[in-house]
Amino acid sequence: MRADLILLTFAYVLSQFYRMFLAVLTEVLERDIGASAEALATASGFWFLSFALMQIPVGWALDRVGPRLTASVLLLIGGGGGAAVFALAQSPAHVSAAMLLIGIGCSPVLMASYYIFARVYSPHVFATLAAMLLGVGSLGNLASALPTTLAIEAIGWRAMMWGMAGVSAITALGLYAMVQDPEKLGGNEKGSVLDLLKMPALWLILPLAFFHYAPSAGLRGLWIGPYFTDVFAADPEMVGNVTLIMGVAMIAGTFTYGPLDRILGTRKWVIFAGSLIGAGCMAILAMLPPSGVWTAVAICAAAGFFGASYPVLMAHGRSFYPPHLVGRGVTLMNLFAIGGVGVIQMVTGRLYTVAEAAERGAAYPYQVLFGFFAVTVLAGLVIYLFCEDRVG
Repeated sequence: MRADLILLTFAYVLSQFYRMFLAVLTEVLERDIGASAEALATASGFWFLSFALMQIPVGWALDRVGPRLTASVLLLIGGGGGAAVFALAQSPAHVSAAMLLIGIGCSPVLMASYYIFARVYSPHVFATLAAMLLGVGSLGNLASALPTTLAIEAIGWRAMMWGMAGVSAITALGLYAMVQDPEKLGGNEKGSVLDLLKMPALWLILPLAFFHYAPSAGLRGLWIGPYFTDVFAADPEMVGNVTLIMGVAMIAGTFTYGPLDRILGTRKWVIFAGSLIGAGCMAILAMLPPSGVWTAVAICAAAGFFGASYPVLMAHGRSFYPPHLVGRGVTLMNLFAIGGVGVIQMVTGRLYTVAEAAERGAAYPYQVLFGFFAVTVLAGLVIYLFCEDRVG
């Protein structure tokens, strides 16, 4: 792999860290600045929403400016600056503002890599390359679990965030120095994201893109910590271990999905089967609360594994894009995937508060959330059933 893609992969490690690390900060942020579970769900939602809303301008910039400037400038300002704001936070509102900035900073990183894959490499290996980068980059998912817990205990969360601000800024400067933009396309093809939205095939994929990632990202990124703390009286070290296990499962799922479209000769049914099993895991947690902590861990890990179909879904969408709209195509799909997480994080924060007020036991609010996750994915799958299967 090219050196610039290796550095972009490391930048994606940072992106994965930032989207997931709040799960192990719930207790300390509530104690230090009064951030409730609902407030942190909102802050997490701001990361996903700002990330999602940036996909349209990022797509335009990738096609017109190139990945080098797009990724480096936004990561420097949003990633480095947002982490610094987080380190200075004195209230939940400050955390939300920081997460919004960090979401902007992380928004071009994965798409810059996918743009290079789509422009430089064969369409037949897009899903495999996308999964490889996603899987390696998901080390940030692991870093946001137990290692983050240990770092907080050793130096405190503010010092840790100052360190992350520095790492983000240095990485952004490295991207500016190293990333190689693909050659410009010949011809004068014009178009916009509106041309993509006129394609009926994409409207059968986009609803599932909106819903399919929300259960695993929402659970791993926030709710797994409060769930195991409230329902199983887990201490911070136990929460760190549980998030680590789910993170490993998500990475394993990503690598497993990557080559399946070429091995099985189908993208549609790989995505459909995996998403259906992932929704089933959520339904099990909602309807049949596990009797033991390790049963719950196993189901959460399975949800993470089977919910990792994102690279194959991206490849399915990629098969419909014209070459001159590849940048806007991959970012449009990412807008729905990440935007769905942001919207659903905010909805689940409100659902949690309402369900908690019902005073029906510690597990009840989480059962409501898990049931909501399952129903939304199933709704997306019903629409996706009518989509054309394309490989290559």
